[in-house]
Amino acid sequence: MSDFRVLDLTWVLGGPFASQLLAQLGAEVIKVEPLEGDLSRRVSSHSTVFEGDSGFFLSVNRGKSSIALDLKSKEGREVLYDLVRESDAIIYGFAPDVPKRLGLDKASLLAVNPRLAIGQLIGLHDKGPYAKAPAFDLVVQAMSGVMSITGNKDAEPVRLGYQAADLTGGLYLALGCVALMLKALKSGQGDLLQVSLLDCQLAMLTWQAQNYFISDVIPTANGARHPVIAPSDIYPCSDEQFIALSPTGQTFWETFCEAIGRADLADDPRFDHPVRRIENVESLTQELNQVFRTRTASEWAAHLFQHRVPAALVNNIAQATSQPLAHERRMVEELVHPRTLATLRFLGNPFKYDGSEPASYPPAFGEHTRTVLSRVCGYEDQQINQLIDANIIFQGAMNDKTQ
Repeated sequence: MSDFRVLDLTWVLGGPFASQLLAQLGAEVIKVEPLEGDLSRRVSSHSTVFEGDSGFFLSVNRGKSSIALDLKSKEGREVLYDLVRESDAIIYGFAPDVPKRLGLDKASLLAVNPRLAIGQLIGLHDKGPYAKAPAFDLVVQAMSGVMSITGNKDAEPVRLGYQAADLTGGLYLALGCVALMLKALKSGQGDLLQVSLLDCQLAMLTWQAQNYFISDVIPTANGARHPVIAPSDIYPCSDEQFIALSPTGQTFWETFCEAIGRADLADDPRFDHPVRRIENVESLTQELNQVFRTRTASEWAAHLFQHRVPAALVNNIAQATSQPLAHERRMVEELVHPRTLATLRFLGNPFKYDGSEPASYPPAFGEHTRTVLSRVCGYEDQQINQLIDANIIFQGAMNDKTQ
């Protein structure tokens, strides 16, 4: 995607995550920030800070340029239109009534660039009372039903441990943006695609919702235990750590029973068929709890891995990011801060392809305003200086290594 240019007008998490994915696929991403900057730069009360940047911001803004622009002014919109003329896509996450007011609706943007792909991220809906309703991640998780199937059985609902609604919306937004750009390549015609955070969470219910549509049985939380497969759960070991286990299918089940020294379980009439294992899951859990209490979780994980049994240590974040496989897959990378030269670890690129390189360090606020407007739009220094003096654009701290 190195020949594609994307303008990113989103902020905080879902939209920036989408544009970071596009950057990791090779697209040039220009982050267009308001003069006050992306809100996530300033969430220090909710996030640890490294060299003045919040971890929240750093997590989803690698591989981008940053320009700062006043879109509420006529002059600022003209600058954006000049960028739009030279871009393949634009994504934004404004409230549904804002794009028209700012001249960023479909008709206005396609009048500037008929081939433009427009990705719009909204919270709930673009019409009626929901159009202006706030849609924070927790609210969307609650509305979508995902919290009702998360947590322990017969306990209070639990939110997923990360911002599932925001990040899933970002995934769908990135995919939709790619689809629109491919469409424009074929047809020569741009279009707008809208992604709702609630829609995405409902879509992720997949088989849970489908089973409900078939049976009218409402799914409920079941802890780590799978509702229709047994054994598929977590089990405490001798060191009070947990092993996750899911030997799905008769072959894996029999291999597992041999591996733990309980071949008798495979022939036990309570457990010799998948349906009977579910019917007798409590008895099965009692048997396995006794088995797993005989070794540490790490010992069981290594032993079962050798026997090709689907099982793993239940890692915390430190363990997950330090495990050898994460480094072998380059999912932890170390970058140097371009101005202070301090080093910091980042999550790596999940897209593996020939020629992929680690994305650049997240940009400073407005860092590339001058270079982007000069390179992309052909602005002369005098014109850029006039826009700076008029407070239409902001030129942040420069970094010679990224120009």
